[in-house]
Amino acid sequence: MGFLALFMVALMPVLKTLLLTAVGLILALDRINLLGPTARHNLNNLVFYIFSPCLMGAYLAKTVTFDVMVNMWFMPVNILITFIIGSVLGWILVKITKAPHNLQGLVIGCCAAGNLGNLLLIVIPAICNEPKNPFGEYSICMADGAAYVSVSMAVGAVYIWSYVYVIMKISAEKTNRGERTDSHHSVVIIRSCDAASENTEPLLLSKVGETVSKLEKIKNSTFGVVRRMRSINLQMLFAPTTIGSAIGFFVGLVPLLKMLLVGTEAPLRIIYSASEILGGATVPCVTLIVGANLLRGLRRSGISVLLVIGIMVVRYIALPLLGIVIVSAANRYGLVGSNPLYQFVLMLQFALPPAMSIGTIAQLFEAGEGECSVVMLWTYAVSALALTLWSTFFMWLVL
Repeated sequence: MGFLALFMVALMPVLKTLLLTAVGLILALDRINLLGPTARHNLNNLVFYIFSPCLMGAYLAKTVTFDVMVNMWFMPVNILITFIIGSVLGWILVKITKAPHNLQGLVIGCCAAGNLGNLLLIVIPAICNEPKNPFGEYSICMADGAAYVSVSMAVGAVYIWSYVYVIMKISAEKTNRGERTDSHHSVVIIRSCDAASENTEPLLLSKVGETVSKLEKIKNSTFGVVRRMRSINLQMLFAPTTIGSAIGFFVGLVPLLKMLLVGTEAPLRIIYSASEILGGATVPCVTLIVGANLLRGLRRSGISVLLVIGIMVVRYIALPLLGIVIVSAANRYGLVGSNPLYQFVLMLQFALPPAMSIGTIAQLFEAGEGECSVVMLWTYAVSALALTLWSTFFMWLVL
């Protein structure tokens, strides 16, 4: 296929995503107000606790088998590499731009986590559905593509909710502790000023303030590890999405369970069917939420332009170039097989915009929502061109 034909194949799924995002933005307008702050928060909780776990479980139970996992062993490694390199580049970006403490977790998270689930769930079927797609007939393309997307979604979700979630939570807690510390010092200063005005002992109060400050530091250093362990609790590490993925893997890898739950003749197929229906709401809901959150980015910007540009450079220039090197090297040493669609998905995992779950996490912590909206606004707007160009180039490379 020519470059222009490949470009049109890659453009269609991106346009579909942007169209759904635009609908979410319209629903959040004050005149319509169907996706106001309260509605978005409640819908986020539904996605987090119900829709996303059901989607992961249903997709994995249907597509995953032992042979599939053996053939795709490199994909979890590839995704882990994207997270590690992205987070390192994000940390460098934070240091270079001297990002505020309350935004450091958000910046690192946006650089580390790509949209490995929802966007691929739209992109791959859309490419397979194109009459002139380079990966063969629709049935063959979708059979392979569904397995790749399901594993990518599951592994990405595990990494996001056990890695990026931790980073953003720790960042939010540090910000809250810093605000409490500033408030405490302000009270000490005010009391010192009052004491001085009443001709009391200012030096004594100053020493008391210093003693309190030292005790706070000792307390923080002594119990810091304990607080950190409490913050990284089982509820965080085993988020609903992670549990849903684990159940899906288990059902897919155990033939007896798969026979009982999956298929038109399965005795317990009603359970799988219900999960599949609930999971089907994940992609439209999350995409609508992102669109609704973009409204805040259009109205108010709490993040510097340099940080937004830096995130886009990491996600759309540095990571894709490194991805080409890594996947090409893996292919050269026989680690990824010869399936061009598999190689394409591995490369595409390096070129995706930030994960929509970043917005969900920011909203769950009620920290950096406006700044996250700005990042999502511009990264997804630029992705229309960047993702299309990289998808076209990746298809040209693997064919």
